[in-house]
Amino acid sequence: MGKIIQLKTNGQRASLREAQESKQLVRLWRGELEHGSFCGYVGGVGREFFLLWVIGDGISYDGMYIMRHRDISELEVPDKHSSFLEKALALKGIVPTPPADFPLDDIAQVVGAASKHAPVIGVHVDSEDEAEVCYIGRMVSVEEDGFNMQEITPDAEWLTEPSFFAWDEVSTVSLEDAYAQSLLAVAGDPPPLEQGDAGGGVGHAH
Repeated sequence: MGKIIQLKTNGQRASLREAQESKQLVRLWRGELEHGSFCGYVGGVGREFFLLWVIGDGISYDGMYIMRHRDISELEVPDKHSSFLEKALALKGIVPTPPADFPLDDIAQVVGAASKHAPVIGVHVDSEDEAEVCYIGRMVSVEEDGFNMQEITPDAEWLTEPSFFAWDEVSTVSLEDAYAQSLLAVAGDPPPLEQGDAGGGVGHAH
């Protein structure tokens, strides 16, 4: 039976680091952002963010999510179904392989490292209307207060004008998840960006 931990900041980071070192499956909730939970292995713990190597509902690898510490509302260490999940993963030959030394101290580091690690990334943005909105694409340039990304629409079409995202509006960065990889497979190589003002509006949420 996993232990539900409702705490913040230093105690939470310590619990995540301990789970990483002992390779324990964890489950966490982010009550303000979504109704469901995340299950996976902790791949790194930074000052502001941590990396979770996610196990999906089908008990398969479902990408990596880099999330803010402050968004966690509950943390269960280990996941109460970890015994079953670990046996199922072993039968499938799935071994967690998070990248070593992934920078997690601030969002600029996270976006830069994620963009080097994967051809497209998911950028999850805080929204007043909805809990969290996701945009998928490739980073094309960095500015002092944010970055520009060439997006893929939900119909797997590349936009030809970049969208701008401010550093302080990004809550989560995801990579290697099945949905983003499927979009990329259908969309193919990105077309050249149109010349003009860098960083138009934000494009198509997923």
